[in-house]
Amino acid sequence: MRKIAIYGKGGIGKSTTTSNLAAALSEMGYRVLQIGCDPKADSTKNLTGGKRIQSVLDAIREKGETNITTDDVLFQGYNGVWCVEAGGPTPGIGCAGRGIITAFEMLETLGAYDLCKPDIVLYDVLGDVVCGGFAMPIRGGFAKNVFIVTSGEMMALYAASNIASAVNNFGKRGYAEYSGVILNSRNIPDEVEHVKEALKEIGGDIVSIVPRDSAVQVSENQGMTVIEALPESEMADCYRKLAKRIIELTEED
Repeated sequence: MRKIAIYGKGGIGKSTTTSNLAAALSEMGYRVLQIGCDPKADSTKNLTGGKRIQSVLDAIREKGETNITTDDVLFQGYNGVWCVEAGGPTPGIGCAGRGIITAFEMLETLGAYDLCKPDIVLYDVLGDVVCGGFAMPIRGGFAKNVFIVTSGEMMALYAASNIASAVNNFGKRGYAEYSGVILNSRNIPDEVEHVKEALKEIGGDIVSIVPRDSAVQVSENQGMTVIEALPESEMADCYRKLAKRIIELTEED
């Protein structure tokens, strides 16, 4: 099983990238489980027709920890991709990071991984602050490889640097390893050069360059990934190339 975490600052396009990656990997014949680790719980909506699925934390609040089943938190989306949303705390109460830890513990208790038997698990993780629960995929042994979605913008690269530093610190203890960045283009001047320059300090390489394309917005307006909505488009092929590259750079446990 390949266990992959996709990190990035809020709004950088990591959920769009992750869901299209999941769809592309499913086309290649892999059984994929995507786990959204953002309190907004919207990581998987483009795999489920634009509908938000019930999060693990919402299910716990509604039914209590002892009454939850996998049917409450585990859903299948496009092309059989399994979808889970960790969710977040009640606004103004509780810690989002702690919520992710609780969600992960519940998934293990329910035997969710055994039920869907994924070849690949994708964790879509908010990376503005890499602490507590947001570091869980790295330090908890859940993920083996970490990829960072960034653009050439200063704040995106700043977040990428913090994420890479956190991964490298945990890597010294035998946890997940930093495997490079996915450049989600914003069409700023000399963007590739800016990222390459930053990587001299951050480390790692550009795994793939995802161009800015209106196909993404067109597809998301329909509640779909580009892979599903516009399968013959150049953008769909771009995500397929990314999926193949991810396979090349990761290994099964």
